[in-house]
Amino acid sequence: MVHLRTAVLVLLFSSLSFTQDSVWATKKSGWQLLTPEQRPQVENFADKFKSYLDVSRSAYTSTKEVVKQAKAAGFTEYTGPAQVKPGARLFTVAHDRAVLLTVIGSEPIVSGSHLVGTHQDSPHIDLKARPVVSRYGYALLKTIEYGGIKKYQWANVPLAMIGRIDTEDGRTVDVNIGLKPGDPVFVIPDNAPHSDRPLRSRTYTEVFAGEELNPVFASAATSDASAASEALRLVTSAYKIKEEDFVSAELHLVPATRPADVGIDRALVGAYGQDDRLSSFCAARAILDLKGTPRFTAIAYLSNYEETGSGNNTGAASKLLDTTYTQLVAAQLGAKYNDIELSNALRNATVISADVNDGINPIFGEMTSESSNAARLGYGPAIKIYGGSFNANSELTARIRGVLNRANIPWQTQTPKVEVGGGGTIGYFMSRSEMEVIDLGVPILSMHSTYEMSSKVDVWNFYRFMSAFYQWEGK
Repeated sequence: MVHLRTAVLVLLFSSLSFTQDSVWATKKSGWQLLTPEQRPQVENFADKFKSYLDVSRSAYTSTKEVVKQAKAAGFTEYTGPAQVKPGARLFTVAHDRAVLLTVIGSEPIVSGSHLVGTHQDSPHIDLKARPVVSRYGYALLKTIEYGGIKKYQWANVPLAMIGRIDTEDGRTVDVNIGLKPGDPVFVIPDNAPHSDRPLRSRTYTEVFAGEELNPVFASAATSDASAASEALRLVTSAYKIKEEDFVSAELHLVPATRPADVGIDRALVGAYGQDDRLSSFCAARAILDLKGTPRFTAIAYLSNYEETGSGNNTGAASKLLDTTYTQLVAAQLGAKYNDIELSNALRNATVISADVNDGINPIFGEMTSESSNAARLGYGPAIKIYGGSFNANSELTARIRGVLNRANIPWQTQTPKVEVGGGGTIGYFMSRSEMEVIDLGVPILSMHSTYEMSSKVDVWNFYRFMSAFYQWEGK
């Protein structure tokens, strides 16, 4: 009997091999599934996405833009428990670098909630506390990388300086140099091919060392000052700061390039920062566009610091989300609130951990991906099957497949090539509170580079999925 059962299983799985008869081989591109009425919707959403990416180049500036859009959509800032009523549309800002958008459902939050968690930070280059140095007559900026980057990609690229400077007298000075027409930009200079023989033995990942990511800050000396001294004078005068104020500054160097359509068919969006402001934009727009009162409370959680471990007090590893749930549960239960009820609210929450993933590369193909389980641009959001403890449980995966299918949203799966890639994103931290979590994402090309690419139809379908998830009446 055991041998017969084994034989049947072998026959079953052999019939599911990835041949032309497999269901996966017959999946159509999201573009092929569009109706004539939907194509303009895809383009319209892509235009809004590009506009958001153009101004949201960091967690700080993304928070500002999302709050601006939330207020325009009728959301009000959470200030106290009296606001927590069915249908209420609330937002909470954490230290200007993370934001939560909430629509209170008709059911108590203890009975369930639908949360989409994303991160707003992207790989970039930070300025050090003492950033300006003098080299061979130039003023250079000393930097430190943030997140996983291929350092050579950041050379010869126009960079903008964005962020904030906080002073002892309580002022916050916003900095934005390089994004407005006519602004100067900053560039990390590469060596000419005529004189780079001493550098040619460097390996792929060591073309530039970390301490060599030094953009040109200034180059003109005056009759009585070096280029570095003159640059510092210009900055401190323009922003009314002291040189020591760089110690209490968060200044990032990010690509100054503008978002644009990629390809003669304009099917792709090319832009810096799509990991993971793509998911952040979709999550925010889906909840801002949510009509009426959902059965279960809907929450969009746009966190920070994922690219460096989700630490600090605005990352997913912080108590920020637990605090938010505590406030909501306490507001609904009043004097009946206790920690058991909070634990029940967290345990009954269903979470989409949303983050982009690597799409199969048309140049490198099987070298870096395993094609039968790789995600392809244009074929919809991907359910991530990592293996091990990073996976959602099978029953949750089945329920999410149902949400996708009922909304007629094309979807696929993503599993990295064994011993080549791997991952997991902020869902890990929410799983520790016993939340039900599943990872989904949109595949992109050139991940973590200065100019990433996504398919417009995938971005639109991810937004549609999040909208369906917020309105879903199941758990």
